[in-house]
Amino acid sequence: MKIEQELIILGLLEDKPRHGYEIKKQIKEVISTFAALEVESIYYSLNLLEKKGYLKKTVSVGGPRPEKFIYSLTPKGHERFLQLLTKSLLTADRPNFSIDAALYFLPSLPPDVALRRLKGRMRILSKVEEALEKLSEQLQVKSSYHLHSIVEHNLELLRAEKKFIQNISQELTKKNISIPEWPHTSM
Repeated sequence: MKIEQELIILGLLEDKPRHGYEIKKQIKEVISTFAALEVESIYYSLNLLEKKGYLKKTVSVGGPRPEKFIYSLTPKGHERFLQLLTKSLLTADRPNFSIDAALYFLPSLPPDVALRRLKGRMRILSKVEEALEKLSEQLQVKSSYHLHSIVEHNLELLRAEKKFIQNISQELTKKNISIPEWPHTSM
């Protein structure tokens, strides 16, 4: 299980005990807007965390409905959550953007095609920017500061990419760009 997924699940349970469907719904509807996390089967992850002693599972029976498993953090799970939170805040990994590899090979396309693809990406980014701006406005009114600040962070990154693509598009219209030879040096 990825550390980010573990952090998110433990963090949601730090807030309050929840059943698996509620965790999956929270990840899908809220957290996936800012974290690249898809959870196919939340129960596999919950079982792993329970085996490690981070979670406690209790059974909830409500009338004619089938029983639900409610998950809560153990003291060991609380400590693990704080450890992962601290590690995530103090780790500064280089950002990894999906476009970087494509930019390296951009000269493989005819300049007019490359320019059209970049303009297409700009259109997509503009739509995402518009959606994030709407979400930011909604969160500013009815949500907590931390969710609003996450969306603002994503907006800043998106705007930086748009500016970069505008600049590279201008360069592409001015001259032909070729892939530089990879430097081969012997030591």
